[in-house]
Amino acid sequence: MPTSSETLIALVEKFTAAKPPRIMLLGDVMVDEYIYGNAERLSPEAPVPVVQERYREQRAGGAGNVAAALATLGAQVLCVSVCGTDPQSALLLALFAKMNVDTTGILQCPDRPTTSKIRLVGLAQHRHPQQMLRLDNEVTDPLTPAQEESLLAYVKKNLPACDALAIEDYNKGLLSTSLTQSVIAIARSLSKPILVDPALIADYSKYNGASTITPNRFEAEKASGLHLSDSSDAAPLLAKTLLEKHHLETCLLTLDRHGMYLLEGTTGTAIPTRPRNVYDVTGAGDMVLATMAMAIATGASWLQAAHLANIAGGLEVEKFGIVPIKKEELIDELHRLDTDSRGKERTLPELLATLERYRKNNPTQKIVFTNGVFDILHAGHVQYLEFSRKQGDLLIVGVNSDDSVKRLKGPSRPINPLADRLTVIAALQAVDYVISFNEDTPASLIDALKPDILIKGEDYSGKEVVGRTTVESHGGKVILAPFLQGRSTTSTIEKISPK
Repeated sequence: MPTSSETLIALVEKFTAAKPPRIMLLGDVMVDEYIYGNAERLSPEAPVPVVQERYREQRAGGAGNVAAALATLGAQVLCVSVCGTDPQSALLLALFAKMNVDTTGILQCPDRPTTSKIRLVGLAQHRHPQQMLRLDNEVTDPLTPAQEESLLAYVKKNLPACDALAIEDYNKGLLSTSLTQSVIAIARSLSKPILVDPALIADYSKYNGASTITPNRFEAEKASGLHLSDSSDAAPLLAKTLLEKHHLETCLLTLDRHGMYLLEGTTGTAIPTRPRNVYDVTGAGDMVLATMAMAIATGASWLQAAHLANIAGGLEVEKFGIVPIKKEELIDELHRLDTDSRGKERTLPELLATLERYRKNNPTQKIVFTNGVFDILHAGHVQYLEFSRKQGDLLIVGVNSDDSVKRLKGPSRPINPLADRLTVIAALQAVDYVISFNEDTPASLIDALKPDILIKGEDYSGKEVVGRTTVESHGGKVILAPFLQGRSTTSTIEKISPK
C-alpha cells in the first residue's frame, strides 16, 4: 500500500474521525515524578550539587506513557494493569482520569506498592535540564493466580469491542508467561492485532503468536542471542530470527540513527529516518508502540504504520522527558518531509488540498500570500519575502508565468525563465510554497486560496490592491511591506546593460 506523505497524512487525520479507535493497553503502569531545580553550586557538606527546588511534575509512566500517547492521538484507551492501594495509586488513577483513560481494568492490589520513580532534574543557569538521580519504589514479584484470573476476566469481557491490543512490558511482574500467552490467545481468537513492546529480557517466548514486536537493536540482540555490528545490515537477520522463533506476523526493529527495519512475512523494508537533534531517547519506544497501534487500529498497513511510528519516535527524541506527540505534529512533520522530497512548487489543486488540511489542523494560524515576477533575485526581494513570512505562519508566493511577464514588462523579459525563478524563490527559507499563474494579476489565485494576509509593496499605498476585497471579506487584511531603497530588477538590468 502507498506510503506517500499525502497518504500518511490522510491516515493520521482518521485518528480523530467520528468513531475514534478503541485500544486495549496491557502493561506495567507507574507514577513518574520529576523534581526540577536550579543546580548552581556544590554542597559544603559533600562534593555534590545543591538543587534549589523550583517545581514538580507527576505523570503516568511505564505503560502509562503509551496510554498518554494513545489518548493524545485520539484513541479511546482501556488500560489493564495493577497498582497498589497506597496514596500513589490514587495519584496514578487521577492522572489517567485527566487523560480520559478507562481504568476499570487496573486492579488495585494491597500486597504490592504502586510502582513509582522519582527523578531529580537539575537546571544549569535556569535551562538545560539534566537528570541527576532516580529513586525507585517497586515490587516485581509475579501476580497471584487469583489476580491473573481477575485481569483475564476483564480482557475476555472487553477486548471484543476493541480494535487492537497493545502490550507494553517493563518487566515489573505483571506480564508473566501464563498471563501474556492467555491474553494473546484471546486476542487471536477474536482476530485482533496484537502489538508488543518487549522488555529487556533474554526469552521472548511469552510473546509467541503476537502480530508484531517492536524491540530496539539491543533488546533484539539479547533476545535472539545474536551480537551483530552496529549497522542496518544486521537488521534482516535479527528480524528473521525473532519472527520465525516466536511465530510472529511481522517484526519491527528500531535502529536509532538507521531508522527502522520492518519484516512482514518474507518481505523486509528498511525505513530511514532524517537526522535529529537527539535530546532524550526516553519514551521513544512507547511512542512507537502507541503510533503503530493507532495506525493499525484505523486501517493502516504494517508498512504505513511503521512509517508513522518512525516519524513519531524521531519527534519524541527531540524532547526532554516523555512528551506525547500530537496528531498535528505528525502532520506538520509529514508536510516537511513532503516538501523535502517534492520541493515547494505546487499546482493549484495540490495547494488547495494542502491548505485544507493545514487549516483543519491549525485553525488559529495565518496563511500569507504575496506575488511578483522575481526575475533577478536581489536583496530587496529577500527582505520583502522575509517580512512577508513574519506576518503569519505559512507563506505562499505566486510567480508570474513567462507569458504574463512579457505582457507586463515587454518582450525582452523575463531574463530568467519561470522554472529558474520558481527554483530560486523556493530555495529561500522564508517561503513555504510557490505557485505560478498565467494571468496579468493574481486575482483568481487569491480568490481560490483565500489567504488570511495579503502582502504588497509600500508603493501600493493609496492605490487599489488586487485581491483586497477577497481577503477582507473573510476577515483577512492587507499589509504593505517596506522596500529596500535602490534595489530593483530594472536597476540591476540597467547596470548590466547600460543604454
